[in-house]
Amino acid sequence: MGVPARGLFWRALPMPRCGAHQGRRSLKMAEAHQAVAFQFTVTPDGIDLRLSHEALKQIYLSGLHSWKKKFIRFKNGVITGVYPASPSSWLIVVVGVMSTMYAKIDPSLGIIAKINRTLDTTGYMSSQTKNIVSGVLFGTGLWVALIITMRYSLKVLLSYHGWMFAEHGKMSRATRIWMCMVKIFSGRKPMLYSFQTSLPRLPVPAVKDTVNRYLESVRPLMKDEDFKRMTALAQDFAVNLGPRLQWYLKLKSWWATNYVSDWWEEYVYLRGRGPLMVNSNYYAMDLLYVIPTHLQAARAGNGIHAILLYRHKLDREEIKPILLLGSTVPLCSAQWERMFNTCRIPGEETDTIQHLRDSKHIVVFHKGRYFKVWLYHDGRLLKPREIEQQIQRILDDPSEPQAGEAKLAALTAGERVPWAKCRQAYFGRGKNKQSLDAVEKAAFFVTLDETEQGYREEDPDASMDSYAKSLLHGRCSDRWFDKSFTFIVFKNGKMGMNAEHSWADAPVVGHLWEYVMSTDCFQLGYAEDGHCKGDTNPNIPYPTRLQWDIPEECQDVIETSLNTANILASDVDFHSFPFHAFGKGLIKKCRTSPDAFVQLALQLAHYKDMGKFCLTYEASMTRLFREGRTETVRSCSSESCNFVLAMVDPTQTVKQKLRLFKIASEKHQHLYRLAMTGSGIDRHLFCLYVVSKYLAVDSPFLKEVLSEPWRLSTSQTPQQQVELFDLERNPEYVSSGGGFGPVADDGYGVSYILVGENLINFHISSKFSSPETDSHRFGKHLKQAMNDIMALFGFSSNSRKEFH
Repeated sequence: MGVPARGLFWRALPMPRCGAHQGRRSLKMAEAHQAVAFQFTVTPDGIDLRLSHEALKQIYLSGLHSWKKKFIRFKNGVITGVYPASPSSWLIVVVGVMSTMYAKIDPSLGIIAKINRTLDTTGYMSSQTKNIVSGVLFGTGLWVALIITMRYSLKVLLSYHGWMFAEHGKMSRATRIWMCMVKIFSGRKPMLYSFQTSLPRLPVPAVKDTVNRYLESVRPLMKDEDFKRMTALAQDFAVNLGPRLQWYLKLKSWWATNYVSDWWEEYVYLRGRGPLMVNSNYYAMDLLYVIPTHLQAARAGNGIHAILLYRHKLDREEIKPILLLGSTVPLCSAQWERMFNTCRIPGEETDTIQHLRDSKHIVVFHKGRYFKVWLYHDGRLLKPREIEQQIQRILDDPSEPQAGEAKLAALTAGERVPWAKCRQAYFGRGKNKQSLDAVEKAAFFVTLDETEQGYREEDPDASMDSYAKSLLHGRCSDRWFDKSFTFIVFKNGKMGMNAEHSWADAPVVGHLWEYVMSTDCFQLGYAEDGHCKGDTNPNIPYPTRLQWDIPEECQDVIETSLNTANILASDVDFHSFPFHAFGKGLIKKCRTSPDAFVQLALQLAHYKDMGKFCLTYEASMTRLFREGRTETVRSCSSESCNFVLAMVDPTQTVKQKLRLFKIASEKHQHLYRLAMTGSGIDRHLFCLYVVSKYLAVDSPFLKEVLSEPWRLSTSQTPQQQVELFDLERNPEYVSSGGGFGPVADDGYGVSYILVGENLINFHISSKFSSPETDSHRFGKHLKQAMNDIMALFGFSSNSRKEFH
């Protein structure tokens, strides 16, 4: 681990300026002497060696901590490597083989005898020793063969996805038998990465199937002449160029773990040269109503400690893998690997992701200054009250930012190429390199925001919109957008998170965030005075102020990046609001999928807002497969369009509308299942396009498909750890979810989370510069659409209140 040399931050003392300077200097020198393990002086009598026992103790404890981590990684590697068996099962198999041998039974069908004869040629072993060694070798081989057989059998079983297409609430006998077999072969007490080698590979769909699904998806969006032209292009591609590109893609799918994920990460994320802020990064909000303490340092102390507890569980692989279908079917856990100690590094042509095995510090930003905070003392993790103490020291520090320091993070908010050139020219040596290393190699980045944010009952719309925009972009220079995530704590104790997108998708960050909010409120808690529980520790060294020497040329680049980012941020029109009228509880009473219900409401709202249909993106996941990430569900279908047109047609009866709703809902669920099981449209076409570029062949069909804009981009944030929040006992502890910026300049981005049974939180984004869009207007249409669809099922506002 490359961590910059440890420094010590001086504490401002209440004394006159000259005396304060002298006091700081004395304190710095005294602490610096303590930080040196030994000192020596050459005298006429020889060398006078003086050891610092405190420094030696810290070095010893740090080394012990590192070796413990290495041992745990090794142990977990062994346990995961033999899964679904266990290391102890080796002894059972070997003892069983030896027992049969002593009973004069040969379980090996002559293999043990052959091993015995081979060992006989050495001439160094007695007959009894050879028998034991032969039995152990055969038992070990049998054990390995059983592991491989179980793992392959589990992979074959997990390749079956028929259960996803069964009618909701009904399960066939074949599926029940399949579930029992999966559980038998899944072993006991799986760790986070236990299932990785047993997950099937993402299949490559047939070209003709993908082309036909694509044509079906765009039919309601094209005029007859345009569709006829596109059909001709598609059919020509499916017959001529498509099979040639498909051959290379098949070859990659046999060789690589996943035929999509590496290209998706590189070409969609890392090669993007535009700003990450707004365009790529996304955010997560705090609890909607609750602020457990209004002390900024205390909330930061508990929040940071909770994040580090999660990292501790992650390092030990103690986080349980996500399982579907009654804790039966595992999802891929690969995206967890780069959650911490990770930073995106800018390049002129493409960025890279830098990930370290460990990091023992965080970097905290406050009022334009950067502080390095060590996370361990006396060989242990800092406690919440100790972290609060460190944060309070930063808040109390009166020093001013150095030249260029205050706006430095704007480099990560602007265009990538200027940042890459600036990094190479001005941050490759000296104190700038050391300080940048401290930021990029930190476990994560923390911002102590100077504003107050969060839901205010007296002005819910403005307060939530301001909160969303602050988390998405802040002041454009107070979040390090390249870090895997930035933990943000506001002045009034509200918190949130801004996450970089290339290393993982939102559900992975959401899993961390659910744990942090739950641990903060229900496990760690706060004292009556609002401080973290526990005691302060005056022996912990002060945070270190990072030092910069930023030349004027670099400051000019920073200003340019900040201007670019400010223009982008000021153009974002955000509307974030809780929808209280009903939630998934009432939707399920209508015997329909809550996600399909919301998606059809979005289609109806968009049509009322724009007067037309558009290509719609809904993010689905492909983590049923190894290293799977996302797939697109094209939510705007012929069936959904028919339903929407019926809803705006006063001549249509409620019965007719309900029939069309059911058809559209079932179609949406079918499309979602196809996407999850590897039969989506867009990732396959994307990879075929990448192959065509490698082969330097032009495809008018692929070029046109990949240039089509997604004017309505949607995503549902899943709640993955419902057990952490007992909403029946704590109904006010509801999540706000998170959101993202608009994907198209003239379109909407919509994120939503179904919280408990009675609440849905929506996050709508668009751009002020587009005359066609208005996030608040769309929000009104969405609320009306939700209510209009629910009214079809006969649930009036009064009956909804009774349901609540």
